[in-house]
Amino acid sequence: MLKELSKSIREFKAASIKAPVFVSLEVVLECMIPFVIARLVNEIKAGCGMEVIVKYGLALLVMAGLSLACGAAAGSFAATASSGFARNLRKDMYYQIQNYSFENIDKFSTSSLVTRLTTDITNVQQAYMMIVRIAIRCPLMLIFALAMAFIMGGKMAVIFALVVPVLGVGLFLVAKSVMPLFRKGFKMYDNLNSSIQENVKGMRVVKSFVREDYEKQKFGRAAEDVCAQFTKAERILAFNNPLMQFCLYTVMVFVLSFGSYTIITTKGLALDVGQFSALLTYNFQILSSLMMLSMVFVMITMANESAQRIVEVLREESTMKSPENPVREVKDGSIDFDGVSFKYSAKAHKMALADIDLHIRSGETIGIIGGTGSSKSSLIQLISRLYDATEGTVKVGGVDVRDYDLEALRNQVSVVLQKNVLFSGTIKENLRWGNKEATEEELAEACMLAQADEFIRQFPEGYDTYIEQGGANVSGGQKQRLCIARALLKKPKILILDDSTSAVDTKTDAMIRQAFRTYIPETTKIIIAQRVASVQDADRIIVMDGGRIQALGSHEELLEKSSIYREVYTSQNRGGDSDEE
Repeated sequence: MLKELSKSIREFKAASIKAPVFVSLEVVLECMIPFVIARLVNEIKAGCGMEVIVKYGLALLVMAGLSLACGAAAGSFAATASSGFARNLRKDMYYQIQNYSFENIDKFSTSSLVTRLTTDITNVQQAYMMIVRIAIRCPLMLIFALAMAFIMGGKMAVIFALVVPVLGVGLFLVAKSVMPLFRKGFKMYDNLNSSIQENVKGMRVVKSFVREDYEKQKFGRAAEDVCAQFTKAERILAFNNPLMQFCLYTVMVFVLSFGSYTIITTKGLALDVGQFSALLTYNFQILSSLMMLSMVFVMITMANESAQRIVEVLREESTMKSPENPVREVKDGSIDFDGVSFKYSAKAHKMALADIDLHIRSGETIGIIGGTGSSKSSLIQLISRLYDATEGTVKVGGVDVRDYDLEALRNQVSVVLQKNVLFSGTIKENLRWGNKEATEEELAEACMLAQADEFIRQFPEGYDTYIEQGGANVSGGQKQRLCIARALLKKPKILILDDSTSAVDTKTDAMIRQAFRTYIPETTKIIIAQRVASVQDADRIIVMDGGRIQALGSHEELLEKSSIYREVYTSQNRGGDSDEE
Protein backbone atom coordinates (compact mmCIF):
# COMPACT_ATOMS: atom_id res chain seq x y z
CA MET A 1 0.00 0.00 0.00
CA LEU A 2 2.72 2.47 0.96
CA LYS A 3 4.52 1.77 -2.30
CA GLU A 4 1.48 2.75 -4.38
CA LEU A 5 0.82 5.88 -2.33
CA SER A 6 4.46 7.02 -2.34
CA LYS A 7 4.42 7.16 -6.16
CA SER A 8 2.17 10.22 -5.91
CA ILE A 9 4.69 12.26 -3.89
CA ARG A 10 6.89 12.86 -6.97
CA GLU A 11 8.02 16.53 -7.20
CA PHE A 12 7.17 17.08 -3.53
CA LYS A 13 9.87 14.73 -2.22
CA ALA A 14 12.14 17.67 -1.40
CA ALA A 15 9.43 19.39 0.68
CA SER A 16 8.68 16.06 2.39
CA ILE A 17 12.36 15.78 3.44
CA LYS A 18 12.84 19.43 4.40
CA ALA A 19 9.86 19.40 6.79
CA PRO A 20 11.34 16.70 9.12
CA VAL A 21 14.78 18.36 8.95
CA PHE A 22 13.42 21.70 10.16
CA VAL A 23 11.25 19.91 12.74
CA SER A 24 14.37 18.21 14.11
CA LEU A 25 16.17 21.55 14.41
CA GLU A 26 13.10 23.03 16.13
CA VAL A 27 13.02 20.17 18.67
CA VAL A 28 16.74 20.49 19.46
CA LEU A 29 16.37 24.22 20.04
CA GLU A 30 13.25 23.77 22.20
CA CYS A 31 15.06 21.21 24.36
CA MET A 32 18.13 23.45 24.70
CA ILE A 33 16.17 26.52 25.84
CA PRO A 34 15.25 25.07 29.31
CA PHE A 35 18.89 24.02 29.73
CA VAL A 36 20.12 27.56 29.05
CA ILE A 37 17.40 29.02 31.31
CA ALA A 38 18.55 26.68 34.11
CA ARG A 39 22.12 27.91 33.67
CA LEU A 40 20.87 31.51 33.77
CA VAL A 41 18.89 30.89 36.99
CA ASN A 42 21.93 29.35 38.63
CA GLU A 43 24.10 32.29 37.51
CA ILE A 44 21.60 34.80 38.92
CA LYS A 45 21.48 32.82 42.18
CA ALA A 46 25.27 32.95 42.32
CA GLY A 47 25.12 36.78 41.99
CA CYS A 48 26.27 37.28 38.40
CA GLY A 49 26.51 40.70 36.80
CA MET A 50 24.20 42.29 34.23
CA GLU A 51 26.54 41.46 31.35
CA VAL A 52 26.07 37.72 32.05
CA ILE A 53 22.29 38.14 32.16
CA VAL A 54 22.37 40.10 28.86
CA LYS A 55 24.56 37.42 27.24
CA TYR A 56 22.20 34.63 28.28
CA GLY A 57 19.18 36.77 27.31
CA LEU A 58 20.53 37.35 23.82
CA ALA A 59 21.34 33.67 23.46
CA LEU A 60 17.79 32.73 24.50
CA LEU A 61 16.35 35.34 22.14
CA VAL A 62 18.37 33.96 19.20
CA MET A 63 17.43 30.37 20.08
CA ALA A 64 13.72 31.26 20.40
CA GLY A 65 13.85 33.12 17.07
CA LEU A 66 15.58 30.22 15.33
CA SER A 67 13.10 27.75 16.86
CA LEU A 68 10.20 29.89 15.64
CA ALA A 69 11.73 30.16 12.15
CA CYS A 70 12.36 26.41 11.98
CA GLY A 71 8.79 25.72 13.13
CA ALA A 72 7.37 28.08 10.50
CA ALA A 73 9.56 26.55 7.77
CA ALA A 74 8.56 23.03 8.86
CA GLY A 75 4.88 24.00 8.78
CA SER A 76 5.23 25.56 5.33
CA PHE A 77 7.06 22.56 3.86
CA ALA A 78 4.63 20.12 5.50
CA ALA A 79 1.65 22.01 4.04
CA THR A 80 3.28 22.11 0.59
CA ALA A 81 4.17 18.41 0.71
CA SER A 82 0.74 17.25 1.92
CA SER A 83 -1.24 19.47 -0.47
CA GLY A 84 0.94 18.46 -3.41
CA PHE A 85 0.71 14.81 -2.45
CA ALA A 86 -3.09 15.06 -2.29
CA ARG A 87 -3.19 16.83 -5.67
CA ASN A 88 -1.08 14.15 -7.34
CA LEU A 89 -3.02 11.37 -5.64
CA ARG A 90 -6.34 12.83 -6.79
CA LYS A 91 -4.96 13.23 -10.33
CA ASP A 92 -3.59 9.65 -10.40
CA MET A 93 -6.93 8.26 -9.20
CA TYR A 94 -8.89 10.29 -11.74
CA TYR A 95 -6.64 9.23 -14.62
CA GLN A 96 -6.88 5.61 -13.49
CA ILE A 97 -10.69 5.80 -13.44
CA GLN A 98 -10.65 7.25 -16.98
CA ASN A 99 -8.87 4.10 -18.17
CA TYR A 100 -11.41 1.78 -16.55
CA SER A 101 -13.62 -0.44 -18.63
CA PHE A 102 -17.32 -0.73 -17.86
CA GLU A 103 -16.52 -3.95 -16.03
CA ASN A 104 -14.14 -2.07 -13.73
CA ILE A 105 -16.61 0.76 -13.13
CA ASP A 106 -19.31 -1.76 -12.23
CA LYS A 107 -17.16 -2.85 -9.27
CA PHE A 108 -17.38 0.62 -7.67
CA SER A 109 -20.48 2.69 -7.10
CA THR A 110 -20.43 6.31 -8.29
CA SER A 111 -20.85 7.64 -4.75
CA SER A 112 -17.97 5.46 -3.56
CA LEU A 113 -15.63 6.79 -6.24
CA VAL A 114 -16.62 10.39 -5.43
CA THR A 115 -16.02 9.78 -1.70
CA ARG A 116 -12.62 8.25 -2.43
CA LEU A 117 -11.64 11.23 -4.58
CA THR A 118 -12.70 13.75 -1.92
CA THR A 119 -13.11 12.68 1.72
CA ASP A 120 -10.65 9.78 1.63
CA ILE A 121 -7.91 11.84 -0.02
CA THR A 122 -8.48 14.65 2.51
CA ASN A 123 -8.00 12.15 5.36
CA VAL A 124 -4.80 10.84 3.81
CA GLN A 125 -3.57 14.40 3.19
CA GLN A 126 -4.04 15.33 6.87
CA ALA A 127 -2.36 12.12 8.00
CA TYR A 128 0.59 12.78 5.67
CA MET A 129 1.02 16.31 7.02
CA MET A 130 1.07 14.90 10.55
CA ILE A 131 3.55 12.18 9.55
CA VAL A 132 6.12 14.58 8.03
CA ARG A 133 5.80 16.99 10.94
CA ILE A 134 4.10 15.86 14.18
CA ALA A 135 5.03 12.17 13.86
CA ILE A 136 8.68 13.22 13.57
CA ARG A 137 8.51 15.91 16.22
CA CYS A 138 6.92 13.80 18.98
CA PRO A 139 9.42 10.88 19.14
CA LEU A 140 12.35 13.31 18.84
CA MET A 141 10.94 15.55 21.55
CA LEU A 142 10.37 12.50 23.77
CA ILE A 143 13.93 11.25 23.31
CA PHE A 144 15.70 14.62 23.65
CA ALA A 145 13.54 15.76 26.57
CA LEU A 146 14.12 12.48 28.44
CA ALA A 147 17.86 12.69 27.83
CA MET A 148 17.97 16.29 29.06
CA ALA A 149 15.80 15.43 32.08
CA PHE A 150 18.31 12.76 33.16
CA ILE A 151 21.20 15.14 32.51
CA MET A 152 19.63 17.91 34.55
CA GLY A 153 17.77 15.97 37.21
CA GLY A 154 19.77 12.82 37.72
CA LYS A 155 17.85 10.40 39.96
CA MET A 156 14.84 12.72 39.99
CA ALA A 157 14.21 11.85 36.33
CA VAL A 158 13.44 8.23 37.29
CA ILE A 159 9.81 9.35 37.76
CA PHE A 160 9.58 9.75 33.98
CA ALA A 161 10.68 6.14 33.48
CA LEU A 162 7.71 5.11 35.64
CA VAL A 163 5.04 7.49 34.31
CA VAL A 164 5.83 7.37 30.57
CA PRO A 165 5.07 3.62 30.22
CA VAL A 166 1.79 4.07 32.12
CA LEU A 167 0.74 6.95 29.86
CA GLY A 168 1.97 5.13 26.74
CA VAL A 169 0.00 1.95 27.54
CA GLY A 170 -3.11 3.97 28.43
CA LEU A 171 -2.99 5.96 25.20
CA PHE A 172 -2.38 2.79 23.18
CA LEU A 173 -5.44 1.10 24.70
CA VAL A 174 -7.58 4.17 23.96
CA ALA A 175 -6.36 4.33 20.36
CA LYS A 176 -6.88 0.59 19.90
CA SER A 177 -10.46 0.87 21.18
CA VAL A 178 -11.45 3.63 18.75
CA MET A 179 -9.91 2.04 15.63
CA PRO A 180 -12.81 -0.32 14.79
CA LEU A 181 -15.32 2.39 15.66
CA PHE A 182 -13.78 4.82 13.19
CA ARG A 183 -13.61 2.13 10.49
CA LYS A 184 -17.32 1.37 10.95
CA GLY A 185 -18.06 5.10 11.03
CA PHE A 186 -16.39 5.69 7.66
CA LYS A 187 -18.50 2.95 6.07
CA MET A 188 -21.62 4.65 7.48
CA TYR A 189 -20.32 7.92 6.08
CA ASP A 190 -20.06 6.31 2.62
CA ASN A 191 -23.66 5.15 2.86
CA LEU A 192 -24.72 8.63 3.91
CA ASN A 193 -22.97 10.17 0.90
CA SER A 194 -24.61 7.63 -1.36
CA SER A 195 -28.02 8.52 0.05
CA ILE A 196 -27.40 12.24 -0.48
CA GLN A 197 -26.27 11.72 -4.06
CA GLU A 198 -29.26 9.51 -4.83
CA ASN A 199 -31.67 12.06 -3.36
CA VAL A 200 -30.19 15.04 -5.20
CA LYS A 201 -30.12 13.22 -8.55
CA GLY A 202 -33.70 12.04 -8.08
CA MET A 203 -35.03 15.30 -6.66
CA ARG A 204 -37.64 15.68 -9.40
CA VAL A 205 -39.02 12.21 -8.62
CA VAL A 206 -39.01 12.95 -4.88
CA LYS A 207 -41.01 16.13 -5.41
CA SER A 208 -43.40 14.60 -7.93
CA PHE A 209 -44.31 11.86 -5.43
CA VAL A 210 -44.31 14.31 -2.48
CA ARG A 211 -41.75 12.21 -0.59
CA GLU A 212 -39.73 15.06 0.89
CA ASP A 213 -40.69 14.16 4.46
CA TYR A 214 -39.78 10.51 3.94
CA GLU A 215 -36.39 11.45 2.46
CA LYS A 216 -35.77 13.86 5.35
CA GLN A 217 -36.50 11.10 7.84
CA LYS A 218 -34.28 8.64 5.96
CA PHE A 219 -31.43 11.16 5.85
CA GLY A 220 -31.99 12.03 9.51
CA ARG A 221 -31.68 8.38 10.54
CA ALA A 222 -28.49 7.92 8.51
CA ALA A 223 -27.01 11.14 9.91
CA GLU A 224 -27.92 10.09 13.47
CA ASP A 225 -26.21 6.72 12.95
CA VAL A 226 -23.03 8.45 11.76
CA CYS A 227 -23.22 10.94 14.64
CA ALA A 228 -23.75 8.18 17.22
CA GLN A 229 -20.83 6.15 15.87
CA PHE A 230 -18.37 9.04 15.85
CA THR A 231 -19.64 10.29 19.23
CA LYS A 232 -18.95 6.88 20.72
CA ALA A 233 -15.42 6.97 19.32
CA GLU A 234 -14.81 10.54 20.48
CA ARG A 235 -16.03 9.71 24.01
CA ILE A 236 -13.40 6.99 24.29
CA LEU A 237 -10.83 9.30 22.75
CA ALA A 238 -11.68 11.92 25.35
CA PHE A 239 -9.94 9.75 27.99
CA ASN A 240 -6.65 10.89 26.46
CA ASN A 241 -6.84 14.29 28.12
CA PRO A 242 -7.62 13.23 31.73
CA LEU A 243 -4.98 10.49 31.48
CA MET A 244 -2.48 13.04 30.25
CA GLN A 245 -3.46 15.48 33.01
CA PHE A 246 -3.16 12.76 35.67
CA CYS A 247 0.36 11.84 34.59
CA LEU A 248 1.35 15.50 34.22
CA TYR A 249 0.20 16.48 37.69
CA THR A 250 1.62 13.28 39.22
CA VAL A 251 5.06 14.19 37.90
CA MET A 252 4.65 17.83 38.90
CA VAL A 253 3.67 16.87 42.46
CA PHE A 254 6.62 14.50 42.68
CA VAL A 255 9.11 16.99 41.24
CA LEU A 256 7.78 19.87 43.35
CA SER A 257 7.72 17.83 46.56
CA PHE A 258 10.94 15.87 46.32
CA GLY A 259 12.69 18.54 44.28
CA SER A 260 12.02 21.17 46.93
CA TYR A 261 13.02 18.72 49.66
CA THR A 262 16.26 17.89 47.83
CA ILE A 263 17.14 21.58 47.26
CA ILE A 264 16.55 22.42 50.92
CA THR A 265 18.29 19.38 52.41
CA THR A 266 21.33 19.45 50.13
CA LYS A 267 21.45 23.25 49.89
CA GLY A 268 21.46 23.06 46.12
CA LEU A 269 24.30 20.58 45.81
CA ALA A 270 22.27 17.61 44.56
CA LEU A 271 19.62 19.69 42.76
CA ASP A 272 19.69 23.42 42.16
CA VAL A 273 16.82 25.84 41.42
CA GLY A 274 17.75 26.06 37.72
CA GLN A 275 17.75 22.29 37.29
CA PHE A 276 14.46 22.15 39.19
CA SER A 277 12.76 24.60 36.79
CA ALA A 278 14.17 22.71 33.78
CA LEU A 279 12.73 19.44 35.08
CA LEU A 280 9.25 20.99 35.22
CA THR A 281 9.60 22.16 31.61
CA TYR A 282 10.89 18.77 30.40
CA ASN A 283 8.00 17.12 32.26
CA PHE A 284 5.52 19.06 30.16
CA GLN A 285 7.46 18.42 26.93
CA ILE A 286 7.68 14.66 27.51
CA LEU A 287 4.06 14.12 28.41
CA SER A 288 2.65 16.49 25.77
CA SER A 289 4.73 14.74 23.09
CA LEU A 290 3.20 11.43 24.18
CA MET A 291 -0.24 12.98 24.02
CA MET A 292 0.37 14.31 20.52
CA LEU A 293 1.85 10.97 19.48
CA SER A 294 -1.39 9.26 20.51
CA MET A 295 -3.40 11.73 18.42
CA VAL A 296 -1.13 11.04 15.45
CA PHE A 297 -1.67 7.33 15.99
CA VAL A 298 -5.44 7.78 15.96
CA MET A 299 -5.32 10.03 12.89
CA ILE A 300 -3.20 7.52 11.00
CA THR A 301 -5.61 4.78 12.03
CA MET A 302 -8.51 6.82 10.69
CA ALA A 303 -6.64 7.51 7.46
CA ASN A 304 -5.60 3.87 7.04
CA GLU A 305 -9.10 2.86 5.96
CA SER A 306 -9.16 5.75 3.49
CA ALA A 307 -5.71 4.81 2.19
CA GLN A 308 -6.81 1.23 1.54
CA ARG A 309 -9.85 2.45 -0.40
CA ILE A 310 -7.65 4.76 -2.47
CA VAL A 311 -5.16 1.99 -3.23
CA GLU A 312 -8.03 -0.26 -4.37
CA VAL A 313 -8.75 2.27 -7.12
CA LEU A 314 -5.06 2.68 -8.02
CA ARG A 315 -4.44 -1.07 -8.14
CA GLU A 316 -7.51 -1.83 -10.23
CA GLU A 317 -6.26 -2.73 -13.69
CA SER A 318 -8.45 -2.10 -16.68
CA THR A 319 -9.83 -5.35 -18.04
CA MET A 320 -9.69 -3.85 -21.50
CA LYS A 321 -6.39 -2.86 -23.10
CA SER A 322 -5.13 -2.38 -26.64
CA PRO A 323 -2.86 -5.21 -27.92
CA GLU A 324 0.87 -4.66 -28.42
CA ASN A 325 0.61 -4.24 -32.21
CA PRO A 326 -2.95 -3.05 -32.72
CA VAL A 327 -4.87 -2.54 -35.94
CA ARG A 328 -5.50 1.19 -36.28
CA GLU A 329 -7.77 1.35 -39.29
CA VAL A 330 -11.33 0.03 -39.55
CA LYS A 331 -11.82 -1.11 -43.17
CA ASP A 332 -15.62 -0.94 -43.30
CA GLY A 333 -18.76 -1.17 -41.16
CA SER A 334 -19.33 -4.92 -41.43
CA ILE A 335 -20.03 -6.74 -38.15
CA ASP A 336 -19.74 -10.47 -37.39
CA PHE A 337 -20.76 -12.33 -34.24
CA ASP A 338 -19.38 -15.88 -34.30
CA GLY A 339 -20.63 -18.13 -31.51
CA VAL A 340 -20.73 -15.25 -29.00
CA SER A 341 -21.79 -15.70 -25.39
CA PHE A 342 -21.36 -13.07 -22.71
CA LYS A 343 -21.85 -12.52 -18.97
CA TYR A 344 -21.08 -9.38 -16.99
CA SER A 345 -19.25 -11.12 -14.18
CA ALA A 346 -17.16 -14.27 -13.97
CA LYS A 347 -19.25 -15.17 -10.89
CA ALA A 348 -22.54 -14.88 -12.79
CA HIS A 349 -24.36 -18.17 -13.29
CA LYS A 350 -26.38 -17.10 -16.33
CA MET A 351 -25.15 -15.71 -19.64
CA ALA A 352 -26.55 -12.32 -20.62
CA LEU A 353 -26.04 -13.36 -24.26
CA ALA A 354 -25.90 -16.93 -25.53
CA ASP A 355 -25.01 -18.50 -28.91
CA ILE A 356 -25.12 -15.33 -30.99
CA ASP A 357 -24.34 -15.82 -34.67
CA LEU A 358 -24.97 -12.66 -36.61
CA HIS A 359 -23.51 -11.14 -39.77
CA ILE A 360 -24.20 -7.52 -40.73
CA ARG A 361 -23.10 -6.03 -44.07
CA SER A 362 -21.43 -2.63 -44.25
CA GLY A 363 -23.97 0.15 -44.82
CA GLU A 364 -26.90 -2.01 -43.70
CA THR A 365 -29.59 -0.63 -41.38
CA ILE A 366 -30.39 -3.06 -38.58
CA GLY A 367 -33.23 -2.72 -36.11
CA ILE A 368 -33.19 -4.50 -32.74
CA ILE A 369 -36.35 -5.02 -30.75
CA GLY A 370 -37.17 -7.02 -27.65
CA GLY A 371 -38.62 -6.85 -24.20
CA THR A 372 -36.94 -5.35 -21.15
CA GLY A 373 -34.06 -7.57 -20.06
CA SER A 374 -33.66 -9.24 -23.44
CA SER A 375 -29.99 -8.03 -23.58
CA LYS A 376 -30.36 -5.67 -26.55
CA SER A 377 -27.89 -3.20 -25.04
CA SER A 378 -25.51 -6.00 -24.07
CA LEU A 379 -25.31 -7.04 -27.71
CA ILE A 380 -24.26 -3.66 -29.08
CA GLN A 381 -21.81 -2.96 -26.23
CA LEU A 382 -19.62 -5.78 -27.52
CA ILE A 383 -19.23 -4.05 -30.91
CA SER A 384 -17.43 -0.98 -29.55
CA ARG A 385 -15.68 -3.23 -27.01
CA LEU A 386 -17.20 -1.65 -23.96
CA TYR A 387 -17.18 -5.26 -22.77
CA ASP A 388 -15.37 -8.33 -24.15
CA ALA A 389 -17.22 -11.45 -25.24
CA THR A 390 -16.94 -14.31 -22.75
CA GLU A 391 -17.00 -16.87 -25.57
CA GLY A 392 -16.69 -16.54 -29.34
CA THR A 393 -15.47 -13.55 -31.37
CA VAL A 394 -16.87 -10.20 -32.45
CA LYS A 395 -15.43 -8.78 -35.67
CA VAL A 396 -15.68 -5.28 -37.13
CA GLY A 397 -14.45 -4.79 -40.68
CA GLY A 398 -13.38 -8.46 -40.70
CA VAL A 399 -11.00 -7.98 -37.73
CA ASP A 400 -11.49 -9.21 -34.16
CA VAL A 401 -12.33 -6.17 -32.01
CA ARG A 402 -9.66 -7.29 -29.50
CA ASP A 403 -7.01 -6.74 -32.19
CA TYR A 404 -7.90 -3.07 -32.70
CA ASP A 405 -6.46 -0.05 -30.94
CA LEU A 406 -9.28 0.90 -28.56
CA GLU A 407 -9.27 4.57 -29.54
CA ALA A 408 -9.27 3.78 -33.27
CA LEU A 409 -12.14 1.29 -32.88
CA ARG A 410 -14.34 3.59 -30.77
CA ASN A 411 -13.76 6.51 -33.11
CA GLN A 412 -15.28 4.41 -35.90
CA VAL A 413 -18.05 2.81 -33.80
CA SER A 414 -20.12 5.68 -32.49
CA VAL A 415 -22.63 4.76 -29.77
CA VAL A 416 -25.45 6.90 -28.46
CA LEU A 417 -26.13 5.11 -25.20
CA GLN A 418 -29.50 4.68 -23.56
CA LYS A 419 -28.58 7.11 -20.78
CA ASN A 420 -27.76 10.27 -22.72
CA VAL A 421 -25.36 12.63 -20.94
CA LEU A 422 -24.61 16.26 -21.73
CA PHE A 423 -21.90 18.14 -19.88
CA SER A 424 -21.76 21.66 -18.48
CA GLY A 425 -20.81 24.04 -21.28
CA THR A 426 -22.20 25.46 -24.52
CA ILE A 427 -23.96 23.41 -27.18
CA LYS A 428 -20.88 23.88 -29.38
CA GLU A 429 -18.59 22.50 -26.66
CA ASN A 430 -20.84 19.48 -26.16
CA LEU A 431 -21.05 18.76 -29.88
CA ARG A 432 -17.27 18.99 -30.28
CA TRP A 433 -16.89 15.96 -28.03
CA GLY A 434 -17.54 14.14 -31.31
CA ASN A 435 -14.88 16.12 -33.19
CA LYS A 436 -12.93 18.83 -31.41
CA GLU A 437 -11.84 20.31 -34.77
CA ALA A 438 -15.37 20.49 -36.24
CA THR A 439 -16.25 23.72 -38.04
CA GLU A 440 -19.51 25.55 -37.44
CA GLU A 441 -20.76 24.27 -40.81
CA GLU A 442 -20.05 20.67 -39.75
CA LEU A 443 -21.82 21.27 -36.44
CA ALA A 444 -24.88 22.62 -38.24
CA GLU A 445 -24.85 19.71 -40.74
CA ALA A 446 -24.76 17.08 -37.98
CA CYS A 447 -27.54 18.87 -36.10
CA MET A 448 -29.70 19.02 -39.21
CA LEU A 449 -29.31 15.27 -39.68
CA ALA A 450 -30.29 14.76 -36.03
CA GLN A 451 -33.21 17.21 -36.37
CA ALA A 452 -31.66 19.43 -33.72
CA ASP A 453 -30.73 22.51 -35.75
CA GLU A 454 -34.24 23.97 -35.70
CA PHE A 455 -34.70 24.08 -31.92
CA ILE A 456 -31.07 25.19 -31.36
CA ARG A 457 -31.59 28.28 -33.54
CA GLN A 458 -34.72 29.14 -31.51
CA PHE A 459 -32.53 29.68 -28.44
CA PRO A 460 -31.45 33.35 -28.00
CA GLU A 461 -27.78 32.31 -27.95
CA GLY A 462 -28.14 29.62 -30.63
CA TYR A 463 -25.18 27.23 -30.65
CA ASP A 464 -23.58 29.25 -27.83
CA THR A 465 -26.47 28.40 -25.47
CA TYR A 466 -25.13 27.16 -22.14
CA ILE A 467 -26.13 23.63 -21.16
CA GLU A 468 -26.54 23.08 -17.43
CA GLN A 469 -25.02 20.03 -15.75
CA GLY A 470 -26.67 16.88 -17.07
CA GLY A 471 -28.64 18.89 -19.66
CA ALA A 472 -31.15 20.07 -17.06
CA ASN A 473 -32.26 23.07 -19.17
CA VAL A 474 -33.20 21.06 -22.29
CA SER A 475 -35.96 18.48 -22.75
CA GLY A 476 -35.36 14.73 -23.00
CA GLY A 477 -36.00 14.76 -26.76
CA GLN A 478 -33.67 17.73 -27.32
CA LYS A 479 -30.99 16.03 -25.26
CA GLN A 480 -31.28 12.85 -27.36
CA ARG A 481 -31.00 14.76 -30.63
CA LEU A 482 -27.92 16.66 -29.42
CA CYS A 483 -26.31 13.35 -28.44
CA ILE A 484 -27.09 11.89 -31.88
CA ALA A 485 -25.55 14.96 -33.55
CA ARG A 486 -22.47 14.59 -31.34
CA ALA A 487 -22.09 10.97 -32.43
CA LEU A 488 -22.49 11.87 -36.13
CA LEU A 489 -19.62 14.37 -35.92
CA LYS A 490 -17.23 11.44 -35.44
CA LYS A 491 -18.20 10.38 -39.00
CA PRO A 492 -18.21 6.74 -37.92
CA LYS A 493 -18.40 3.63 -40.04
CA ILE A 494 -20.90 2.19 -37.54
CA LEU A 495 -23.59 4.25 -35.79
CA ILE A 496 -25.48 2.65 -32.90
CA LEU A 497 -28.58 4.22 -31.36
CA ASP A 498 -29.50 2.50 -28.11
CA ASP A 499 -33.12 3.54 -27.64
CA SER A 500 -31.89 7.06 -28.35
CA THR A 501 -35.08 8.37 -29.93
CA SER A 502 -37.52 7.21 -27.24
CA ALA A 503 -38.18 10.79 -26.10
CA VAL A 504 -38.88 12.25 -29.57
CA ASP A 505 -42.20 12.10 -31.39
CA THR A 506 -42.76 9.58 -34.19
CA LYS A 507 -42.59 12.28 -36.89
CA THR A 508 -39.15 13.51 -35.75
CA ASP A 509 -38.02 9.91 -35.34
CA ALA A 510 -38.99 9.18 -38.95
CA MET A 511 -37.20 12.32 -40.18
CA ILE A 512 -34.00 11.27 -38.38
CA ARG A 513 -34.11 7.81 -40.00
CA GLN A 514 -34.81 9.34 -43.43
CA ALA A 515 -31.81 11.67 -43.03
CA PHE A 516 -29.62 8.69 -42.17
CA ARG A 517 -30.72 6.79 -45.30
CA THR A 518 -30.18 9.81 -47.53
CA TYR A 519 -26.95 11.34 -46.23
CA ILE A 520 -24.97 8.49 -44.63
CA PRO A 521 -25.85 5.40 -46.71
CA GLU A 522 -22.35 3.89 -46.33
CA THR A 523 -22.56 3.95 -42.52
CA THR A 524 -23.82 0.81 -40.82
CA LYS A 525 -26.75 1.83 -38.64
CA ILE A 526 -28.03 -0.20 -35.69
CA ILE A 527 -31.20 1.10 -34.04
CA ILE A 528 -32.46 -0.34 -30.75
CA ALA A 529 -36.04 0.68 -30.09
CA GLN A 530 -39.11 -0.17 -28.04
CA ARG A 531 -41.59 0.78 -30.75
CA VAL A 532 -41.86 -1.11 -34.01
CA ALA A 533 -42.37 2.12 -36.00
CA SER A 534 -38.75 3.07 -35.29
CA VAL A 535 -37.32 -0.08 -36.91
CA GLN A 536 -39.89 -1.39 -39.40
CA ASP A 537 -38.20 0.27 -42.40
CA ALA A 538 -34.78 -1.23 -41.50
CA ASP A 539 -33.12 -3.67 -43.91
CA ARG A 540 -33.35 -6.38 -41.26
CA ILE A 541 -34.75 -6.54 -37.76
CA ILE A 542 -33.40 -8.64 -34.90
CA VAL A 543 -35.87 -9.89 -32.31
CA MET A 544 -34.15 -10.52 -28.96
CA ASP A 545 -35.57 -12.72 -26.21
CA GLY A 546 -33.78 -13.99 -23.12
CA GLY A 547 -30.32 -13.09 -24.41
CA ARG A 548 -30.80 -14.96 -27.70
CA ILE A 549 -31.76 -14.00 -31.24
CA GLN A 550 -35.33 -15.26 -31.51
CA ALA A 551 -35.85 -14.15 -35.09
CA LEU A 552 -34.15 -12.18 -37.87
CA GLY A 553 -35.65 -10.72 -41.05
CA SER A 554 -37.50 -7.82 -42.60
CA HIS A 555 -40.67 -6.32 -41.15
CA GLU A 556 -42.91 -8.39 -43.43
CA GLU A 557 -40.98 -11.62 -42.80
CA LEU A 558 -41.14 -11.20 -39.04
CA LEU A 559 -44.87 -10.54 -39.08
CA GLU A 560 -45.22 -13.98 -40.60
CA LYS A 561 -42.69 -16.07 -38.66
CA SER A 562 -42.11 -14.33 -35.28
CA SER A 563 -44.91 -14.52 -32.72
CA ILE A 564 -43.06 -12.09 -30.41
CA TYR A 565 -42.68 -9.45 -33.14
CA ARG A 566 -46.25 -9.90 -34.31
CA GLU A 567 -47.57 -9.52 -30.77
CA VAL A 568 -45.56 -6.32 -30.16
CA TYR A 569 -46.63 -4.87 -33.52
CA THR A 570 -50.29 -5.70 -32.93
CA SER A 571 -50.33 -4.26 -29.40
CA GLN A 572 -48.71 -0.99 -30.52
CA ASN A 573 -50.99 -0.52 -33.52
CA ARG A 574 -54.28 -1.57 -31.97
CA GLY A 575 -56.59 1.42 -32.40
CA GLY A 576 -53.81 3.50 -33.91
CA ASP A 577 -50.19 4.10 -33.02
CA SER A 578 -50.05 4.51 -29.25
CA ASP A 579 -46.88 6.53 -29.51
CA GLU A 580 -48.74 9.33 -31.15
CA GLU A 581 -51.06 9.81 -28.20
